[in-house]
Amino acid sequence: MSETVKLISPVDGSVYIERSVASLGDIANAVFAGKAAQSEWVTVSVAERGRLCLAALEALLAMNDEIVPELVWQTGRPVRYGGEMGGVEERARYMVEIAEEALKYVVPTEKVGFTRYVKRVPVGLVLVIALWNYPFLTAVNTIVSALMAGNAVILKHAAQTLLVGERFQKTFNAAGLPNGLFQNIVLSHGQTEALLASGDIDHINFTGSVAGRRAIERAAAGTFATMGLELGGKDPALVRFDADLESTIANLVDGAFFNSGQCCCGIERIYVHEGVYDSFVEGFVDLTKQYVLGNPLEEATTLGPMA
Repeated sequence: MSETVKLISPVDGSVYIERSVASLGDIANAVFAGKAAQSEWVTVSVAERGRLCLAALEALLAMNDEIVPELVWQTGRPVRYGGEMGGVEERARYMVEIAEEALKYVVPTEKVGFTRYVKRVPVGLVLVIALWNYPFLTAVNTIVSALMAGNAVILKHAAQTLLVGERFQKTFNAAGLPNGLFQNIVLSHGQTEALLASGDIDHINFTGSVAGRRAIERAAAGTFATMGLELGGKDPALVRFDADLESTIANLVDGAFFNSGQCCCGIERIYVHEGVYDSFVEGFVDLTKQYVLGNPLEEATTLGPMA
C-alpha cells in the first residue's frame, strides 16, 4: 500500500484531501523529463517564454472562483479576502516584463587585449519547496522567474496546500508549456531529502522554517546545488512620538492579525513611545475587538482558524 499525504483542514479538522506520494519511478521520470525539456527550453526566446507564462497566468486567474473556497479549506483564510490573485498577477507580470533586460549580457568597460562579459545562463533543474501560508504568491515568485530564465521546475508544495500544486500544473498544461518543463509532484520528507541528495537538482528554493532549512542543507551537502532560502522574520514595529496614530494602529493591527498572524512578515512585537503609549494601546485594543472570529466560509468572518 503506497504512502499518502493527508491534508487536514483547519476549518473543521477533517481530512480535506489525500494524495499518494510519488513512487521512485515517478521521481526518476520527473527528473529525466525536466532535464530533457530544459535542454530545449533554453533555445526558446525570452519573449516566447513570457507569452507562455502569461498564458498560464490567465488560466490561473480564470480559476479564482474555484480557488478561493479551496484556499479556505486548506489554510483557513476567510473567503471575504478573495484569495491571492491580485499579488500573483502583479508579480508574475513584473517578472515577465523585466526578464529581457535582466538576462542580458553584462559588459564591463573595455580593456585592451580582452573581450570581457558576463553571460547569464540557466542553472538547469529547479526544485521549489513551497509553503502553505501564501501558497500561490510565494510559489509564483520562483516558478515564473525560473522559467523565464530558461530553467525547468519541479514543485513540491506543502502538505497543507496540495491542491495549489495541482492548480499550477493545470495552468501550465493549459498554457501549452512543453511536457516536463513544469511538474508538480507529491513527496514525503524522506523522498524530498533523497531527491536533494541525488545531485540531480541544480537549484533549491525553500520558504519555511529554520529547522527545515537545516534539513535541506544537510541533504544537499556536497551536491553544489545553489539555494534560495526565505525563513520568515521576527518582525518588530516602532511607533514614534509623532506617528499618525489612526493610520499606525490600522496598519499594525492588520499586520499582526491578517491571515491569523500566519505571515512571514507578521508583526510580532511593537515598541511604542511613552508619549503615545496609552492612546496607542487603547486604539489597538478597540480595533482588534472589531474582528469577527468564525466560519471562514462566511463573508462576515474577518478572522479564521489557524492552520
